[in-house]
Amino acid sequence: MPIRGAAPAMAVWHAALAVVLTGVCMPASAWGDEGHRIIATIAYGRLEPAVRKAVDVLLAADTDPLTARDFVSRSTWADRWRDLDRNTTKKQYNATRHWHFADIELDGGSLAQACQDHPPLPEHTLASAGPAQACVVDKIDQFTAELRDPATTKAERRKALEFVIHFVGDVHQPLHTADHKDGGGNGVPVIYGNLKSPDTLHAYWDRHLVERLGRDPAKAAVALARSITREQLRRWSTGSTADWAEESHQSAKSVAYDFSDEASFVDDHGGEGLRLDAAYEARALPVVREQLSKAGVRLAALLNTALKR
Repeated sequence: MPIRGAAPAMAVWHAALAVVLTGVCMPASAWGDEGHRIIATIAYGRLEPAVRKAVDVLLAADTDPLTARDFVSRSTWADRWRDLDRNTTKKQYNATRHWHFADIELDGGSLAQACQDHPPLPEHTLASAGPAQACVVDKIDQFTAELRDPATTKAERRKALEFVIHFVGDVHQPLHTADHKDGGGNGVPVIYGNLKSPDTLHAYWDRHLVERLGRDPAKAAVALARSITREQLRRWSTGSTADWAEESHQSAKSVAYDFSDEASFVDDHGGEGLRLDAAYEARALPVVREQLSKAGVRLAALLNTALKR
């Protein structure tokens, strides 16, 4: 699914960004919160005026109280929606949890395998009611198709928008597109900095590295947006969702899972893990900066194309 979208003038971008920053409170959390807010802030500033108005109208009409109704707040909606019954019936949790990732195995895996060979959405089935085993790549494409289709109902269009805002972020998190029989790094205990008890590799990428960009996601978004060059805008605003996933997977393979220089540890209970040092963080941080920036640019380009009338 090629995407297009010219970048607006810098003055327009900064004006739009100011609207976001003055109207949204952005607590520090994880790629599920802080990182997604950074991505959405960058993207919102790059939306064409007519598209920005369209998404604002769609989201303002939502009565769902899971998040505030603005674009940046709704970037965390898909996680809230998934987790509504995570600790009870798990019906909703199991229906959408696989949509957030594409676990491409590091050793000989492929995106096609991770996405069950990309089965088409059953005829007359809404993307929001699609099969539970679908991967993030297919869900982005399905929801984007609904956004493009003028026959899509307003209720489904709103859900499509809210899922797309989030899933474009997810597909750019390297450990959402890679697996080493460890749940995308969730089964890899790590210690770093002054941490006393182990965290997981997935959480390290989700939360720690994003927080290293600054605890205020609004300021982090501004800093990242200002560093994006015209050439990067041109290159990043092309390609398919599958291309984005393959790109993220390569970052996981070459950086996130590169433990060649890392020491191991054994905890008080005999559990083994990895001690991530400053050199590992120095290799990982540029990847996080670039992936967040790419996701913001690509989300805007996707929406500018899908919602342009």
